Amino acid sequence: MSEKQLEKDQIALVTGASRGIGKAIAKALSRTGRFVYLNYNSNREKAENTLKEIINHGGRAQLLQFNVSSRKESEKAIKQIIKQKGQIDILVNNAGIRDDMLMVWMKQENWQNVLDINLTGFFNVTRLTVKHMLPKRFGRIVNISSASGQTGQAGQVNYSASKAGLIGGATKALAREVAKRDITVNAVAPGFIETDMTDDLKVKEITKTIPAGRLGKPEEVAAAIVFLCSKDAGYITGQVIGINGGIV
Repeated sequence: MSEKQLEKDQIALVTGASRGIGKAIAKALSRTGRFVYLNYNSNREKAENTLKEIINHGGRAQLLQFNVSSRKESEKAIKQIIKQKGQIDILVNNAGIRDDMLMVWMKQENWQNVLDINLTGFFNVTRLTVKHMLPKRFGRIVNISSASGQTGQAGQVNYSASKAGLIGGATKALAREVAKRDITVNAVAPGFIETDMTDDLKVKEITKTIPAGRLGKPEEVAAAIVFLCSKDAGYITGQVIGINGGIV
């Protein structure tokens, strides 16, 4: 069976796929022929726009609404995919939020909300997905971390902690657990990317600190994910790929 046919038979789930990096990832995976489930939590309008773009370009996709921080909702969603398709071959843990402020002003809910979505969300979705990947002896898991998870960032103690957790436990430790079953687990750590999450930042000042002299594009992150999900990346696991213009 050709690589192209193998990819066409694969089922992918991208969390937080309604906009930004998640949208670009979902579109890129769909262009390879894979069927893509587009997870979103609340913004159905943007999720539907993403779906329309994929369908209009000949791709295959379906919306899947659930909150990754909810164990029950995540379990229901994974069961739905298995019932409809019988498998999950690719999981991209992209859903994430920021709630920036100095730690001295940070309240418990500011900390907990970010950890619940960014880190516990990984656990809720991935634990259930891996159970279905193991007996099939194949899987590709990519966690979207951040340059902030590698270096830390003032005003982002909660966000940096959650993204660092995605590197340590969520990527490196899990990769060791499942490698013998041809399941790879890698992380991509974007720097400053042109998305809604960077709209509130002082772009001109930030750009001066980036060796490449510009912000990255969501499509540049998506290209790395497509490679990590390919057959050619089968011997790459437990790695963190920085896509940051040289800032880290």
